[in-house]
Amino acid sequence: MEEKKIKGKQKVKSVKKKEPNKIKNETNNKLVEENAKLNEKLLRVMAEMQNMKRRNDEEISKLCKYDGEKLITKILPIVDNFERAIMLDDRDLSDEVSKFLSGFKMIYTNLVSILNELEVKEIDCKGLEFDPNKMEAVLTDSNKELPSNVVLEVLQKGYTYKDKVIRVAMVKVNE
Repeated sequence: MEEKKIKGKQKVKSVKKKEPNKIKNETNNKLVEENAKLNEKLLRVMAEMQNMKRRNDEEISKLCKYDGEKLITKILPIVDNFERAIMLDDRDLSDEVSKFLSGFKMIYTNLVSILNELEVKEIDCKGLEFDPNKMEAVLTDSNKELPSNVVLEVLQKGYTYKDKVIRVAMVKVNE
């Protein structure tokens, strides 16, 4: 502020006006800061949108990959029953029953081929070391000729669908 002399020797303080360039610079600085904040916010929102899209795509691909899992788990007991019925063929049966069994074999073969096309694989475990991720030990037995923790018998087959275990094998394990 400047002091100015007016008639009568009174001193009056006057407010010095800001220069127009200073006002423009301050306004520009504020706008630049606000612009930087908005750009940062925009980048965060864009990154979050990309992450959300990626998670959504992963979830959809996972759902599509294992799309038929429920149906397959419902069909597996039917396959087991066909296998049990086919085992009867080893016995001496009358002609009519053997005709039914040949029909069962054809149906079973078709079911197994369809499951193979859908990438359903039987878990191979007899004679192998027990794997708790793929097998469930229901019984134990002692056979000194074989190493411990080896599968002696498969009581119910286990299956994988693509790369996922959909039913564990029920096995008898050597102690």
